[in-house]
Amino acid sequence: MRSVRLPFLPARARFEHDAAFWVLLQQVVVRGFVAVKFLAIGRILGPEAIGAVSIALLAVAIAESLSDTGLAQAVVQGRDAPSHDELGSVWATLAMRGLLIGLLLAALAPFMSSQFHLNGSIGLILLAAVLPILRGVASPAYFIVTRQRGFQKLAGVETSAAFTDCAVGLVCALSGAGAYSVLIGLVAGELLKTALTWTTMSPRPPLRLSFSGIGHYVNFSRWIWAGSVVNLLLNQFDKVVVAKLLGPLQLGAYQMSSKLAQMLLADAAIAMSQYLFPTFSEHHRRDVHAARKLFRRYLMLAAAGLALLVIVLRFAAAPLFNLVLGPAWLTAVPLFKIFVINMAIGAIIAVLVSWLRAAGMPKVATHASIIQAIVLCVTVPVATHLWGVTGIAWAMTVGLGSAAGWMLYRIVREA
Repeated sequence: MRSVRLPFLPARARFEHDAAFWVLLQQVVVRGFVAVKFLAIGRILGPEAIGAVSIALLAVAIAESLSDTGLAQAVVQGRDAPSHDELGSVWATLAMRGLLIGLLLAALAPFMSSQFHLNGSIGLILLAAVLPILRGVASPAYFIVTRQRGFQKLAGVETSAAFTDCAVGLVCALSGAGAYSVLIGLVAGELLKTALTWTTMSPRPPLRLSFSGIGHYVNFSRWIWAGSVVNLLLNQFDKVVVAKLLGPLQLGAYQMSSKLAQMLLADAAIAMSQYLFPTFSEHHRRDVHAARKLFRRYLMLAAAGLALLVIVLRFAAAPLFNLVLGPAWLTAVPLFKIFVINMAIGAIIAVLVSWLRAAGMPKVATHASIIQAIVLCVTVPVATHLWGVTGIAWAMTVGLGSAAGWMLYRIVREA
């Protein structure tokens, strides 16, 4: 049997279906399409339209975080692959969750529109409510392919969806659809992705409303859910405050500076975690010592590369915004300089979380999120009073650093 062990620096390029090459290719292509879409639409529409879309997507993120089942990660991490019936129960659970989220968002759309100063753009929230429904009915065979490290197939699905999202969104923006163009593109991309999970991936689950037989995933997935709830506060709290107090215009500048920093720094590590989680899991099942060694190598490489990128991006911030987005966005430059630090720490956290979940310690990541939340509760009020929106960004930095420090401490202690 061929070993699954991957050399850290292979002597020759590997292009098999489970090679890291496909994850990196997916990252470059997908994030490239996302960058083109958001930056081009941001330049066309300006900060206020981006802020309005961000509020609609914020509602989706909140609802999905509060109802995260953790089943996807549990299927990937479990020692045994799910049976045909168990896979059907996974699909039924996720489909019902997506439907309930969509209906809840639609019902709350008028309230959210008034609370976040959308000036009657209730249709943005209604359109965003379609996204969790499409994601929920996708085939859970996607998780099986991830478990089997079928990165070539995953890359094909993700890049196809990203291209559709970008192309449809840009066409709509140039046709005068305004803020709706972003959401129309997202819906088109998710629709294609869902269709591809059913047509290109196997095994296909039975389509019936059965929720039994997956109780053994609960012990693992409950920590994923708890982490998602805490991360809801950590990742969306600042955006809710800015949207509620300052409205779409200021949120647009805040969100774009964060998004650009994320594209340039955190997205690479987050996408790489799609490779690292199943790879660490497979190595950990076979040889714990070798898995720890592989983790340390990836962590050191990520830390060195991110430190260099932070320095470069902070120096190039103003010219970058002026060139890519135009003078209307220059007020976001000070925030961007803070967010590149935030996103670099977030990228390190993505590697740490991949290891913790693969090693069967998801509760450590949840504990780190709780620590981060406590730090934010202490620092955000003071920082906001003294420095306003910039203070919120710096408070996020302190919180992220605290979470990363706790995870590193626990990993070293468990070694």
